[in-house]
Amino acid sequence: MALAPMSGVTDLPFRMLAWRFGAGFVVTEMVASRELVCNAAESWARLKNSGIDPHIVQLAGREAHWMAEAAKIVEANGADIVDINMGCPAKKVTGGYSGSALMRDPDYALSLIEATVKAVRVPVTLKMRLGWDENSINAPLIARGAEAAGVQAITIHGRTRMQFYTGRADWDAIRAVREVISVPLIANGDVDTIADATEILRRSGADAVMVGRSCQGRPWHAGVLAGAADEPHATRIAETFVEHYAMMLDFYGAEIGLRHARKHVGWYLERFAPELPAAQKAEILTAKDVKLVSDRVAAAIACSGLEPARGEIAA
Repeated sequence: MALAPMSGVTDLPFRMLAWRFGAGFVVTEMVASRELVCNAAESWARLKNSGIDPHIVQLAGREAHWMAEAAKIVEANGADIVDINMGCPAKKVTGGYSGSALMRDPDYALSLIEATVKAVRVPVTLKMRLGWDENSINAPLIARGAEAAGVQAITIHGRTRMQFYTGRADWDAIRAVREVISVPLIANGDVDTIADATEILRRSGADAVMVGRSCQGRPWHAGVLAGAADEPHATRIAETFVEHYAMMLDFYGAEIGLRHARKHVGWYLERFAPELPAAQKAEILTAKDVKLVSDRVAAAIACSGLEPARGEIAA
């Protein structure tokens, strides 16, 4: 059971918690290749590690040169696996011809993959979607070429780029990739329960499962789906939130950490304190007193006694 790379989510504090709870593999937020080579502080922060094994760093970019150079840097800084991002649907990424936009030109995408593989000795993996849109389902074509180029595992999210996260992921469509590659295949998209994980494996023929958005507000969730952790009770959830919040403040510093933590606070409250009055929630989300935020969120979770909200956030 792998934890998907999610920009703004799978930073080092989140990955450390997920790994501790038993996620089999955790992947960094995507690291912009050119920015890393040009020494951008944010890119360096994203590839940091603290004992997670293996250390998997995802790179994004549109030029083979920068991808290759960035791959060399992350390998030299402890990466055990380099993952190539060809799945991100965000407009600010695809607008720069990165992420899933690369699937619009398979030959160009494969040249980037080949350059990355040749640049390093560690394994290179690939994460992508079914295609750009319903009229260009080319994941099998790209997967076959990627394997020939030396990619050692491939993850498929069962949507096209143009679907973004709407509708349901097509688990059956992932099987077309299974039929043309022999390297490990990882299936991703709308996995929230153990039953989902079992079903996506059956329908896709994949070897493993990757979960993403269903882990937001639940850093333990991949471990639960893997059978490595029990579903936590309200008190344990509150304790985990306090630890997670403190880790973020320590990692980023109080001012920046408060800003980065805000969306995580929202996810915890949405899942585990959904009855909290809107005014109180707004006060927590806009507060600058870190102790106030930590104490009030923990109290709201611990007092709710509720099971996690389901359905509105899916991997």
